[in-house]
Amino acid sequence: MIKINLLAAERKVAKKKLALGGGSVPGAGGGGSSMAFLCALILIAGAAVVGWRYWELTRESAQLDTDIRAAQAETARLHSVIQQVQQFEQRRAQLQQRVALIEDLRRNQTGPVHMLDQISRALPDMLWLIDLKQGTDPNEVLIDGRVTSLTGLSDFVANLEASGYFKRSVEIVSTTVENATGPTGEIIRFQVRAMFQQPGSASAAAVASTPATAAAAAAAKKGN
Repeated sequence: MIKINLLAAERKVAKKKLALGGGSVPGAGGGGSSMAFLCALILIAGAAVVGWRYWELTRESAQLDTDIRAAQAETARLHSVIQQVQQFEQRRAQLQQRVALIEDLRRNQTGPVHMLDQISRALPDMLWLIDLKQGTDPNEVLIDGRVTSLTGLSDFVANLEASGYFKRSVEIVSTTVENATGPTGEIIRFQVRAMFQQPGSASAAAVASTPATAAAAAAAKKGN
C-alpha cells in the first residue's frame, strides 16, 4: 500500500507563499499606511489653521482693547475740555453782566447831571426854581418854581423841549397867582412835568437834530 504525505506538501506550498508575499494580497499593506499618513497631514494642517486663526483673533482682540482704551482716554480729555469751555462761557456771561451793570450805573450817574444842566440852561429871565423832584416814573421830573409872567413860563417850557433831553410835550401842571408882586407885576407859582430821556438816545438825537429844535436851542442860549 502506497502512503502520500500531504502535510509535507502543504507545508512546502505555505513556505513558498510566505517567501513570495507573506501570505497576503500584494499591495494591501502599503495602501493602509498611505491613508494614515494623509489623515495625519490633514489633522496637522487643520490644527495649524486653527492655531493661526486663534492667534489672529487674539491679536485683533488686543488691538481692539488698545483702541477702546485710547478712545476712553480721548473721551475723558474731551469731557474735561467741554467742562472748561462751559466754565469759560459762564465767566464770560458774568463779566458781560458786570459790564452792562457798570454801564447802566455810569449812565444813571451822568443822567441827573445832564438833566440839571439842561434845566439850568433853559431858565429864562425872571424865573427861578424852588423844588425839583422825581415823579412816579424814574424819568419823570416835577419842577416847581416862580415866574413873573406867563410868557417867561412858556419860554421855559419851549427851552426844555428844544434841548432834546426832554420828551415832547413838556406839561404845565398848574399855575397859581400869588399875592406877592414883583418889580414887573404879579408872581406866578407853577409846576411843570417833564420826561427826561438819556443823552445819546435815538429820540433825543432826532429831536435835537430838527431845524426848529436847533433854532429854539440857539434862541434859548442867546436869551441866557
